Amino acid sequence: VARRIFKYSPQKHVDLGSRLDGFVAHVATYREIEVLDIRPQENKVKNIQFRQMDLMQLPEDMVSYCDSFSSLHAIEHFGLGRYNDPIDAKGHEKAIANIAKILKSGGIFYFSVPIGPQRIEFNAHRVFSVQYLLNLLDPFFEVVHFSYVDDPGYFHKHIPLKQADIANNFGCYYGCGIFELMRK
Repeated sequence: VARRIFKYSPQKHVDLGSRLDGFVAHVATYREIEVLDIRPQENKVKNIQFRQMDLMQLPEDMVSYCDSFSSLHAIEHFGLGRYNDPIDAKGHEKAIANIAKILKSGGIFYFSVPIGPQRIEFNAHRVFSVQYLLNLLDPFFEVVHFSYVDDPGYFHKHIPLKQADIANNFGCYYGCGIFELMRK
């Protein structure tokens, strides 16, 4: 995802809850990135601007805020209380709807979550079926690319979304679905 952001060089990139010591640090080596998180962040790091907030409650100043947004392995935690967020069974749905409001039309959303048989492993995370995710994302986004990491850890890049593969979650029990999406 960091390479894709580098390639497209958006005007403003915002991230929600991704690892600071991984993805965010990689992006910050070559550009500014604004990070949103419910957890406080005390460290000041060059090229990283931090804003503490609960994305389930979108401030008005965030509507049509940026042209590029990422959330890598974060939304599966929303509403489960793991990070002192309020318990909300629809927390992940609210986050997706609010990200759609944050992104300008035509903006790109880089999104990853666990994929496999749909379940909640309370209060750690959700695992989403691919079909559920496609249904959740469809009102707001068009899929540009889908990639995934399978259970043994192999990366599969830009895979076609065929119904048989969607139905069996690309063979994953606890894989990682990686979506590149365009705001409709």
